[in-house]
Amino acid sequence: MIEETHRLTLFRAGPEPAFRALDRIDASPSVAVRFPDADDHAAARRWLERMLPRPITYTDAVSFAVMEANGCQHVLGFDEDFAAAGFTVWRGGPA
Repeated sequence: MIEETHRLTLFRAGPEPAFRALDRIDASPSVAVRFPDADDHAAARRWLERMLPRPITYTDAVSFAVMEANGCQHVLGFDEDFAAAGFTVWRGGPA
């Protein structure tokens, strides 16, 4: 969800904070950046079908596929699509 985090930061705080956010993400030992492949595309299509009639974006479906493939159950997210897909959404703040 780097793309959505960047987009949110870009439109709420501006280009420089959004760029710095990417720097922080890249520097974090807690973050693994993984690019989707053909298997992820196929899994994303299955997610889109599974979630019908809910309007899920392809971006979110790819995220679901990559998360599922990597055993990730928690997401820093800003919409309810991840919760609807069965993931635990963390919005920041105290635990």
